[in-house]
Amino acid sequence: MPLNERERAILDFESSCRLRGWAKEEQIRQTLGMSPARYYQLLVRMLDSVDAQAYDPLLMGRLRRLRESARGSKRSGPASGDSAGRTRTVSVGGIGTIV
Repeated sequence: MPLNERERAILDFESSCRLRGWAKEEQIRQTLGMSPARYYQLLVRMLDSVDAQAYDPLLMGRLRRLRESARGSKRSGPASGDSAGRTRTVSVGGIGTIV
């Protein structure tokens, strides 16, 4: 299914935005009219989209590498610090990842 206008706007914003932290969150609210949490949910959902890959292959490659890096960090990190069965959210490079 082709990307809709909102999905393209999210990818364009992520590709062009060099801000981090609170400044980026404020820009997300002002530019896209959504909460940062919703923005990252939609962005992460598009990571495996063939249409998103075709739209911006460089961005999607970078975001996928960040996701894999976050997954690798979780696997190699100490297991004793995590509560069994508890889900936590970690933000790596601006990508909210559920681990």
